[in-house]
Amino acid sequence: MADNTKNNIAMAVIVSAGMVAWTPEAEAMHITEGILPASWAGLWFLVAAPFVFLGLRNLKVLSAGSAHVKPLIGLTGAAVFVISCMPIPVPVVGSTAHPCGVGLAAILLGPGITTLIASVALTLQALFLAHGGLTTLGANTLSMGVIGGFAGYAVFHVGRRLGAGTWGSAFAAGLIANWATYSGTALFMALALARDGEWPSMFLAILAAFAPTQVPLGVLEGFITAGAYGFIMRRRPDVADMNRVEVTA
Repeated sequence: MADNTKNNIAMAVIVSAGMVAWTPEAEAMHITEGILPASWAGLWFLVAAPFVFLGLRNLKVLSAGSAHVKPLIGLTGAAVFVISCMPIPVPVVGSTAHPCGVGLAAILLGPGITTLIASVALTLQALFLAHGGLTTLGANTLSMGVIGGFAGYAVFHVGRRLGAGTWGSAFAAGLIANWATYSGTALFMALALARDGEWPSMFLAILAAFAPTQVPLGVLEGFITAGAYGFIMRRRPDVADMNRVEVTA
């Protein structure tokens, strides 16, 4: 088992390195450096910080309960990092959109650890790939990790309670987590950049600019999330218990 774990981690590192080398230089939908005024950037740092600390606390609890948790978190983090480094051109605004991966992370590990994973992935992307920025790290963590992660987690479990089935619930989790992330980012930008009272129209304009790529991209991420979750549950059904421990923590 130890050899398999080491092989899996090595493969994740190789895949991550290959995807980073392949990814063209682009400004992703992460809010870039210098976009937000200092007051707004600071506010989003303060709002996101408690969720990151929650993730650290849950990581400690999970790690104490199982030796397999840290490798799983590492592999999931590598997946989120790689998936969110895959830019899709948006000609309308001269920028790019991308998948997020936080829906899958949330239903595997819970929303707290998903926020922690997103914050680490976003920090690495800001430092080494010029995606996002350090001053906007709080806002990007809040939109991708908190809003996306908690939305995906909630949709998955509501779907299960309503009898939607595992596949349908996982699909909805990936879809909604993606769209919620971009909605949060659009809201933060609109609040910071619009004049007094004009943020609703700017919010809708930003959403409309990214809709042609993000709507189908969210559907694609739904399929990816459902397929990956189904595969993992067939091989490692005990992963579902890790999620319950994280939420209890």
